[in-house]
Parts: sequence; C-alpha cells; structure tokens
Amino acid sequence: MAEMRFAGSFTQQEPIPEEGISAALELLRTGRLHRYNTVPGETSLTARLEAAYAEWQGAKYCLALASGGQAMQIALRACGVRPGDKVLSNAFTLAPVPGAVAAVGAETVLVEITEDLVIDLDDLAAKARASGAGHLLLSNMRGHLCDMDRLMRVAKECGLTVIEDCAHTMGAKWNGRRSGNFGAMGCFSTQTYKHMNSGEGGFLTSDDPELMARAIIMSGSYMLYERHGAAPAAEAFERIRLETPNMSARMDNLRAAILLPQLDWLDDAIARWNALHDRMAERLATLPGVALPHRPEPELYVGSSIQFRLPGLGGDAARQLVAEAAARGVELKWFGASEPAGFTSNHGSWRYLREQSLPRTDAVLSTLFDMRLPLTFTPADCDAIAHHLDAALAALRSPEGAA
Repeated sequence: MAEMRFAGSFTQQEPIPEEGISAALELLRTGRLHRYNTVPGETSLTARLEAAYAEWQGAKYCLALASGGQAMQIALRACGVRPGDKVLSNAFTLAPVPGAVAAVGAETVLVEITEDLVIDLDDLAAKARASGAGHLLLSNMRGHLCDMDRLMRVAKECGLTVIEDCAHTMGAKWNGRRSGNFGAMGCFSTQTYKHMNSGEGGFLTSDDPELMARAIIMSGSYMLYERHGAAPAAEAFERIRLETPNMSARMDNLRAAILLPQLDWLDDAIARWNALHDRMAERLATLPGVALPHRPEPELYVGSSIQFRLPGLGGDAARQLVAEAAARGVELKWFGASEPAGFTSNHGSWRYLREQSLPRTDAVLSTLFDMRLPLTFTPADCDAIAHHLDAALAALRSPEGAA
C-alpha cells in the first residue's frame, strides 16, 4: 500500500483570537475604521496598538503602518536616503527589501552572505568603503541574526546609518537586546505569514524623535500627529510638519483591533515556534547530507521557519528534491532557482538592480532550502515531515533518481 502523504498545510495560520474578532465587529458597527476618526476623548485602536508595541519592543516611539514594505520605504526617506544614493543590503533577502530601496530612487549594493545565512561583515566593510554608501538596510532574513555588536562597530567605522528589516525577527534578541533596537530605525511586518497577522501591516520603531517625527508626517498624519500612541513631543514636529510630504501609508483601526490581542500572546507564540523549530532541526540533523546553519549562543531566535543546505547538490537534483517532497505533501522553497516562484526569488531575478557578482552568496543559495513552520503544526508533524524528507532524499540517491 502506498505511504500516506503529509496532510498538513504549510500556510495555515492560527485563527485570530476571539478578543480580536469581537473588537473588530464592535469597530465595524461604529464605522470608524480610519485611525483619526474618533469621538472626543477617545484614543483610537491604532494609537493604543502603537503604545503597546513600543512598550513591548522597548522602543521610545512606534508608528503603525499599512505594510512592512512601507515601513522600510519611510525609514529610508526619514534617514535621509535620496534618489541616486547607494544603500547596502545583504544579498539573501526577499524582493520587498531591494524594492523599498528602488521605491525611493536609490541603488542597492548587495553584500555577500555566509554559510550561516547572515551578512558577511568583512564584505560589508569592503563594500561600504568602495561604494561610498551611507546607509545599510539590514535584512534579518528568515530570522537569522548576525553578530549585531560587531555589525554596529563596522557601521560606526564606515559611517553607516543602519535600518533593520525585522520582518522575520519580531521578538528575537542578540545578547538580550531586541532586534530592531540596534540601528536608527526598526521595520516590522504583520503580514499573514509573519509573527502577528493582520493580512498586511507593519510597525516602524525608533528612539530618535526627529526621525520618528518625519516618519509620522510621511505616513499621512496631516497635523494630527498628537493623536499617535508612541510619538515624540509636539515640538519635534514644529519644523518637520511643514517640509515633509504626506505619503498615506497609515494602518487602520480594523487591523489594530485584531493585532492588539495577538501582542498579548506573542511571547507564548515565540516559545511554541522555537519548540517546533528545535524539534524539526533535531530531526533534520540526522538526515544524510543535510547542513543546518549555526545558531550562535548570543542569539535568541524566532523559529517560524527553518532552512537547511545540501552542499554539493546540483541544480537538477535540487529541483527533483522539491518535486519529490511535494509529492509527499512537504512544501520546500529552493533559493537557487533561476526563475522566481511565488514569494521566493534571488538577486538574479531582480532585473531593476545593476547586475552584481556575488559568487559566495550564489554558492550558498544554490543548495539552500526553506520551509515554513506554522503554529498549526505539532511536534508529531515535524517528525512526519522529516520522515518524508528522508524518503525524498533516498529517492534522489537511488539509481533511478540520481541526478
């Protein structure tokens, strides 16, 4: 009898908490979905969310936005990136990161990565000096943190302003300090597949009052900036409010309604994600040929996905592994493909960028596979997935499947 396929969904998130559903329904009955549409004396749900997230993050200021991509674009503009400027970013990332740089008219200079999937700090220093770039948009891709202490030393030596893309590291820490609190601004996403789910949405955090004042005006606050939940004092806006363009990137109250209770559960969710990640990593480590990225001791990660490499695997065999796994119900993403597929792509597909030589990154990505770990999975699901991956790898090794 044929073996049963894995039946779990790699994209099925947990339901929105009942408190969020109730708050959303109550809001819908009022019709006041816009963040500034309040009655006298009322604090909007979006402003409440900003205050709550700033406190949880340990940041002075927080701005709720329509997406994580908008958070990055506004952060770049607020930090002074202008058309034609060069912005450094690690080459292993997703398309919205170089897309944000392109959206402000700047040029992305890609930095090599290591086999542990983090930015190569030696290449960063070399390219910072060679390019004259003044900004780094650091992508903590798939939840992997580099040595953030050393990165900030390199940034200081090279005169780089650091903006952190924390779409995959909400709640992660390096030496006890939260991801997003190292650079000038931290960018977060609440898109469905991230750590809080509002469909689309994002946060921008900072401790710098001038940067946040610019960001709030850019987000589309008009002159209603005092209605924000974690904003600088009014005097920070005095000059900025008249010289900063409105870009209408606000979060609305409906998304805030469903996010507020999720924030209360976030620490518990992180613990459950890491339990799944560690179970999956333990199983993958026993499979022949599988190499897992090293997680350094100072890193507290959020394991909502897992990555592994198969060094020496050729392109045909990589494509076959994806197909073999899919036939068994296991959804793998391969970052070495020459064509983008769904959310997955690499720098070779971003034709709006200047072509760049990244041999070390290409060598890593050519054997790199990625898998989501939604909280709807159980430890038994991790065991079943590993079993199916073992069978898929065995099929590659068979004489009929050898590529």
